[in-house]
Amino acid sequence: MNIFQSIKMAWRSIVTKKGRSVLTMLSIFIGIASVMSIVSVMEGMKEFTRAQYAAMGTNLVTVSIYSWSYDEDGNNTGKDYFPELYSYCESIREYVDGVTPNGYASATVSYGTKTTANMEYQWDEQTGRTISAPPRMSYGSDQYAVCNNLKIERGRDISYLDLERYNPVMVLGANTAKTFFGTMDPVGKIMQVNGQNFTVIGVYAPRTSGENADFMTDNIIVFPYTVRRLLGGEMMTEFIIKAKNSESINQVISRVGGFLKGLVPENTGGYSVYSESTWQESENQYLTMIGLVLGGIAAISLLVGGIGIMNIMLVTVTERTREIGIRRAIGAKRSSIVTQFLIEAGMLCGFGGILGIAVGSVLSYVLGKLIFHMTLYPVLWVTLAAFGLSVFLGMVFGCYPAIKASRLQPVEALRSE
Repeated sequence: MNIFQSIKMAWRSIVTKKGRSVLTMLSIFIGIASVMSIVSVMEGMKEFTRAQYAAMGTNLVTVSIYSWSYDEDGNNTGKDYFPELYSYCESIREYVDGVTPNGYASATVSYGTKTTANMEYQWDEQTGRTISAPPRMSYGSDQYAVCNNLKIERGRDISYLDLERYNPVMVLGANTAKTFFGTMDPVGKIMQVNGQNFTVIGVYAPRTSGENADFMTDNIIVFPYTVRRLLGGEMMTEFIIKAKNSESINQVISRVGGFLKGLVPENTGGYSVYSESTWQESENQYLTMIGLVLGGIAAISLLVGGIGIMNIMLVTVTERTREIGIRRAIGAKRSSIVTQFLIEAGMLCGFGGILGIAVGSVLSYVLGKLIFHMTLYPVLWVTLAAFGLSVFLGMVFGCYPAIKASRLQPVEALRSE
């Protein structure tokens, strides 16, 4: 018997017992679909995380400088170290693209009848995303845009002279400009910030767009950090440095750490210097570990399905004992018997694998839209591995029934009812 005849007989056996064949394939396709959807969701979480980090900026180093000096009212009286940090970063420009404070302002901003005082968070119930909220207000240097992956769309950015002269100016994010001014050009307009006049000098271009757009990413207002004296607020203790590239990050961490060691007194304060990419790598490793655990749990159903296939194939051998006896009596080799049953087991798992891949692909797409609002496609290597694994399981768990069938003695098999 050649291979094509074996495939034909295996197909006939599967079609004859439709209900049993479907139930046998069920556990295989559930396992494959589960593994594929879990891996796709984990990849989606990684992609979502990468997009969030990309929106904030890449190659970032965070510097924290804290002080233990407080006055009687509990206010921090420590030194403002940013001017020294700014000057030092200017001296190592071969490694640094920019440096800015990472401080937040607390103020009421108004224009006409619109004010942040009565703005509330609103969500789109269909997507679960923020569509309206008070803008996030930040203090920044003339290099804030570089450090935060921003570009000016209209007007100009904060300049060094704005910092030096304490100019009451502000730059709006794309969504903030739309909230306050609609389709009007806000550049040159005067807004009230805690009752004081501030001039809008520019508008940043949107950082995200399309299905991955995040309202809050561009819902910002940036002030020169030196106007903190006008608006009030705590002394800034956190700063962001953007390295030239990923290779420069370690140089920046080492050099800035050495500089601060000689600048910040140990008895009144401290500092830390670390890379944002470290957190991203750790998070990716964490997500990968979770994916492996969940994928392993889902893969248990494949093992259960394989055992089910072995059980069904044993039943098939029992049902076809007389057929096997006849074939053996007319000269069929043991290898032909083994091949036939292995092909049948492999076809059962193969069909289950194809169905599982189809369902897993649909689940990946649906979950991607529901959870991350992005299109997720199954990872190619996972798809190929899933199909290969399904066929392999059929062959492995079909071995014992196939070998048992080939060992039947023709005379005993022919006596079977």
